[in-house]
Parts: sequence; C-alpha cells; structure tokens
Amino acid sequence: KTMTEEDSRKFLNLPSSPGVYLMRNSAGKIIYIGKARSLRHRVASYFQRTDEPKTFALLHSLRHIDYILAVSEREALILERQLIGRYQPYFNVMFRDDKSYPYLKLTMKEDFPRLFMTRKLIKDGSEYFGPFPQMSQFHKFIRWLQRTFKWRSCEHEFDAAHLPPRERVKSCLYLQTGRCPGPCLGRITPQEYKKNLQALRLFLKGRYRNLLELWEQEMQEASRDLNYEKAAEVRDRIRNVKKMDERITVRELQPAELETSLRTSQSLQELKEKLNLKKWPIIIEGFDISNTSGTEPVGSMVRFHSGKPDKDNYRKFKIRTVTGIDDTAMLKETVFRRYRRLKEEHREMPDLILIDGGKGQLSHALESLVRLELAIPAVSLAKREEEIFLPGHSEPLRLPRNSPALQLLQAIRDEAHRFAVTFHRERRKNAMGIPLRKKLY
Repeated sequence: KTMTEEDSRKFLNLPSSPGVYLMRNSAGKIIYIGKARSLRHRVASYFQRTDEPKTFALLHSLRHIDYILAVSEREALILERQLIGRYQPYFNVMFRDDKSYPYLKLTMKEDFPRLFMTRKLIKDGSEYFGPFPQMSQFHKFIRWLQRTFKWRSCEHEFDAAHLPPRERVKSCLYLQTGRCPGPCLGRITPQEYKKNLQALRLFLKGRYRNLLELWEQEMQEASRDLNYEKAAEVRDRIRNVKKMDERITVRELQPAELETSLRTSQSLQELKEKLNLKKWPIIIEGFDISNTSGTEPVGSMVRFHSGKPDKDNYRKFKIRTVTGIDDTAMLKETVFRRYRRLKEEHREMPDLILIDGGKGQLSHALESLVRLELAIPAVSLAKREEEIFLPGHSEPLRLPRNSPALQLLQAIRDEAHRFAVTFHRERRKNAMGIPLRKKLY
C-alpha cells in the first residue's frame, strides 16, 4: 500500500505533539497501538517503509487511525503500555514476537508461476508477500485470491515444453471448477499466463489503481469483442477490489470516545466468541413484527455496521401472506423476502441475524434460511429474561447484564422494535385517513 495525496494531506493535519495512535482495520478492531514524540512524523513514517514485510502487512489491514494527545512523551508511553496490555493488538504481539508467520510466495522463474504459503524466506528469485498474523483470515484470503485471479496451485513440476500426462491431471478439482486456467493441458501459453499473474502481483503489492486501470482496459476490450460474459466477470472483479481500496481516515479521540469505541470492539469480539462465530459480526441485521390484533401487520429490519445503526439500509415490510394474529409466520415471511432479494441480486449477506423473540421465532426464521439454502448465523433474544437462543441448543445462553455483547444485541433488538412500531402506527393512521409526516432513513 502506498500513501495517496489524500492520505498525505490528512497526516499533515496531525499534530506534531506527543501522543498515542491506534490503528484499526475495516471492522474497527484495533490492530496496532504506538506512541510518538510527534504524531505527524511517526504515522507518516510507516508509509515510507512499505518494503519492510511486517510494515507492509500492517498497512494492508489499516483503514482508520485514531489518536490521543498527551502532555509529554512519558505520558504517551504510560498510556501506550496500558492500552496494549488491555487490548493486546495482534500486530503489537507480532512485532515483538520471534514466531514465524506465514508469507505468500510467488515463484517467478517457472514458465507457469505458483502462489503458495511458506514460512521460509529463500533468495531464489521468488517474490514474497506478508507476513500474515491471523491464520483464519489468511486461508480465507487465499481462497478469495484463487477465485479472483486464477493460478495453478498444484505442486506438479513441468514447463511449456514438457507438460504432464493428461491422465495425471484431468481430474484436478481446480481445473474442473475453473479456478485454474489449465497450463498443464496446454490451454494457456506462458506469456498469457504471466500476463494474468501481473494483475495478481499488482494486487499483492497494493497497487490497486494500476490494477483497476488494467482491468478497465480488459473490460472495454471484451465489450468491443462482444464477449459480454468476460466483461461482466471483469466488472465484478473491479467492484470487489474497489471495496478493498478504502481510504484511510484519521481522527482525534477524546477519552470518553475512546471508551465507547473500545467497548464496541469488545462487544463484537465477545459476540464472536460467545456465539461461536467464524468471524466478527460486522454486519448484524435485526427483525421484529408489529401489529394490533392482526390489523395492518408489518415487519421491520434494521442493519448495524460495526456496532452502529446503518439507517440507509433499514427496510420495512407489509405482511402479504399471513392473516390473523401469527407473529412467527409473519416473521418467517419477512426473513424470507429479505434474503431472497439479497440472494437474487447477489448482494452482501449479514454476518449475523438477530430475531426479536424466543426459540419459536428463531426456528421459523431458520426455516426461511433453509428454504433459501443460506447458511447465515442467526440467534434470537427474548425480552423478559434477556436470554439468547442459538440453533441446535436446547438451553439459552445467558450473559451478564453488563456484557458488551448483550448490550449490543439489546440495542439492535430495541431499534428493530422501535422501527416496526413506528411503521405500524403510520399504516394505521393512513388507514384512518390521517395525514402522515414521513421520516426518511
């Protein structure tokens, strides 16, 4: 990753004063904490050492920088130690650790180069990218790269003049699923293969702008040749990379804001652990139903991103298929309609679904997900005892009342309820001919 002019201007606005800086990833999680005699010079220095593997890995994850001013460098040192000890950011641990972390190795001297994981850096003409401190994210990252850039991941040794026997490679899963361009079968020349890998190299080096220019040209050429399927594929690649090429934001934190921000990180981390989720629940969608004796029934869905309401993505539902008083059936319809649409439009699914209610409400929501063949984690939160119901668990999960995770779920549940009740009242007033004042979200 290189420092853009926009980033450079932001760092010039940083004070040349002592303080502590907190680096965060796109989820808002703190990944590194440091102190500085001059915040401006220290933060800018990271972007002048991008050839250092550990710094490169840090910048690859960096999206937000918060800072706290200190009276002196000594005060900054004390605050830095307190925060590191409390939150253990994984890059702080990695930088002081001698542990061998994985790298990505791109072999450059083969006719058909390969990309694979290694923990040994050898001067053999290959290029190395990393290190990657989080193994779970690393493997997910590799799978995404394979789908997007398509290279051979096998260990077969061959060159353009000596291809392996067809019987030996024809059953390759990557070949059959289109994740490998098939150099082993002569389907691509070394020149074409290396041209494709140039895009991969640009991505791994963080040169997103160059990569997007390359793909824009490729998409235009495909369109001119009436190869609309390829043009659509390249268009999707461009969209995916643009999501990753987020600009870095910088802001000053006051002590009270710091506590709020850190508590949000705590709540997401605790949710991941307590609900046994595979990743942080960055996007959580909450559902509720509102009706009066079965009249004018409505469903609501609210979305929270990184622990905060994302009101542009709230949704209202008029119940269409259920008559009478049957909240669970209404909930089932609402959940089905929401995720059927997301699936049809190939849009981003949430990391967690929260249902207002108990075991019955959760089971009906899960029926909709099963019908849609979607595996999205879902839980429900019952009001009276604030019990969390999980699929496949007979007993509910009970968290302490001061639990950050529970308080976040309560906030989402209460917001879904408020949104549903507001929409239901609007419909009732409309049915009675009372003019409405619309509030946009």
